[in-house]
Parts: sequence; C-alpha cells; structure tokens
Amino acid sequence: MKENYFFNLYRDHFSVGTNTAIYFSILTKLVLILLIGFLLFRLVHIFSRRYLSRFVIRTKTSFDDLLIKNKVLLGFTRIIVLILLDLSLPNIFKGAPRLLFYADKLVLLLISFFIIWFIRSILFTLKDFLRTFSSFKDKPLESYVQIFMIFVWLLGTLVVFSILTGQSLLKFLTALGAFSAVLLLIFKDTILGFVASIQISINDTVRLNDWITMEKYAADGNVIEINLVSVIVKNFDNTITSIPTYSLISESFKNWRAMSNSGGRRIKRALYIKVNSIRFLNEDDITRLSKIDLISDYLQQTQTNIEQFNTANKINKDLIINGRNLTNLGVFRIYVERYLANHPEINKELLFMARQLAPTTHGIPLEIYAFSKNKIWLNYERIAADLFDHFLASVPFFDLELFEHPTGKDLSNIHS
Repeated sequence: MKENYFFNLYRDHFSVGTNTAIYFSILTKLVLILLIGFLLFRLVHIFSRRYLSRFVIRTKTSFDDLLIKNKVLLGFTRIIVLILLDLSLPNIFKGAPRLLFYADKLVLLLISFFIIWFIRSILFTLKDFLRTFSSFKDKPLESYVQIFMIFVWLLGTLVVFSILTGQSLLKFLTALGAFSAVLLLIFKDTILGFVASIQISINDTVRLNDWITMEKYAADGNVIEINLVSVIVKNFDNTITSIPTYSLISESFKNWRAMSNSGGRRIKRALYIKVNSIRFLNEDDITRLSKIDLISDYLQQTQTNIEQFNTANKINKDLIINGRNLTNLGVFRIYVERYLANHPEINKELLFMARQLAPTTHGIPLEIYAFSKNKIWLNYERIAADLFDHFLASVPFFDLELFEHPTGKDLSNIHS
C-alpha cells in the first residue's frame, strides 16, 4: 500500500494505529471531496441564477429560458460532480478495497438516477418549447413524454440491477425479452393509453381546453390535461374528473369545439301549446293583432291574399272553416320568427326558425331554433332566458295557452 499524506499525518502525528489511520484518512479525503463537490455545485447554481439567467433573458429564443426553468444545467452539474467523485474513489479508499467496492456501487447508482432525472429535464424542456408553437399547444405532448420516461426508467432499473449484481446489462435485456408477455400484461393500460394518445392526436378528436361532455364519467367541462393514462377534465362546478385516455376512442363522448369555433351557440327549446287553445282568427282578431308592429304588414298582406283566393274560388264563408284562414298559432309562429330576425343577439347568418313539431301528450311543441352570437355560457343563458321570457309573456296576446301539469291549487279549485 502506497502511503499518503493523511495516512502519515494520523499515524505519525496523532500516534494512532495503522487501521485507524487508514479509516481517518479515508474519512478526511471523503469530506474534502464532498466539500469541493458541494462548492462546485453552489458556484454553478449562483452563476446560473445571477449571470446566466440575465443572459438568457436577453436572447430572442425561449429555449434557453426553459433550460434554466427546468434546471437542466444543475442536473448536468450533479452528474459531473458525481463522475469526478467516482474517479476519486480509488484514491480516497486506498487501503480499504471492500469500502471502495460499496462506495463505487453507491456512486454509480446515484449517477444512474441523476442521468434519468437529467433526461427528464431535457424532455420537459422540449415539451415546454414545443408548447410555444401554435401547432403544438393543444397536442397531448405529456403522453409522449410519459411513454418515453417509462422506457428510460425501465432501462435505468435494469442498469441498477446490473450494478448491484455485477452481471452484464445484456443478460438482463435478454431476460427482459423472456418476460415480455408478462410486461405487456402489466403495462396493458399504459400501452392502450399510448395508442389512444396517438389516435387522439392524429384524428384531432380532443385538444387541450376543449369542452367535452361524457355522461358515463359525469364529465362536463374543459380538458386541462391529456396524459398517458387519463384525460383530466375541470367541470363547470370546479370539480375534477379523470377519464381513461383509451375511453375517448372506445366510447362515445361529445366535443363542443365545433360550436365554440362557429359563429354562434345553438338555442333549441320548445313551447308546448294546448291543443284546445288553437283556433281560426276572425276579423276582430286580425284587427287587434295588426297593432303588433312585427306582424302588421304580414297580416295585411296575407289576409288580402286569402280573401282574393276565397273570392276567386267562391268559398262559402258562412262557416269559418271553409277556404283559407289564419290561425292564432300560425300567426304566433310568424311573430316568433320575426322577433328572432330582429333580435341583435341572434346570428342571422346561421339558421333560425320557429317550427311546429308532431303533437304530443303535452300539447303542440313550437320549437325555437336559433344561434346566439355570444357563446359564453353565462351570456348565452341570459339571452336564451330573455327570449323565452318574451315568448311566454306573448302567448296570451294570441289567445293561446301553454301546457303544464295541474298543481295542487288547480285540483283544489276543481273540488271546490
């Protein structure tokens, strides 16, 4: 054994035994090398925070800013310090081969871990950098990062076993092939999630910030994350729902993106008119309804055309059912359409109408179909409510009645 300074110092100056001098020498050199490594790491940290950060802020590209944000330089520094420590181990543990053996394995394990962490930082930097491009902002990049990290961790685990057992890494890779079927079973959900992420990205079925609805999982809100295993949805009641990624290609869901990108948000509701309130209009009714500005010209023109038709065809008008006639429901339908056409919040470039649907046990549905210009949920609901407030209040002017189930008060009035 070649003697060194610290060994001689402890043995001669402090008059300790040979074995004790060896261990004190190892401890002293280990503390010194760790102190040097710590100081080197702190210097890089201070340099990165004070000087390098100022420099990258001035550059035009954001990539270097993201390198600093994800601590790539610090991760690289950890690896360099550990490599220097590993190279110094033979000198530090001179005279203690058993300690050298265990210390070497420990440092190699730390190097392996920090290399994996360094790769993770690089991948996160690339992901954040790609997010700065509009074409990647709504892509499930997290899924790709996660699947790559699974392979990195798997390889890192094999390296750890190789270090601990002293066996060749090639032997573990060969054994891994034999257990591939078991691994496929273990990572079935991960593999399905990865396939689903690729299909979602290629088919563009879901993007970040899309509003989706999936009743099976009680999801109704905006997508805030798409990863390898799940799609995270922030519902409108501020709850969070996690949907398995594979479910988005194997099951049905509703994506409201097309509506959000269109010129309006659809209003589709119906008024249910009592059948026995529908009747023909007489002259007094037409005179009264002609005072309504939106339909006055329609009533005059239509009534003139009807009278001309009935006269030309010698229709017997002793009974009002004969020939052509206006009905209160038909005139109300025209009123609704004209009201929509004159409403400032209805998009006139998209379809709008009031249509009569097939009779039901609840009466005749008069469905209002239109698109609100404002697609924000709160404003949309206010516009729809204002429309139907007006229509509900307008129904009695046309001598129509709305259907509703009898209440307790209605039933008590019947018995009384």
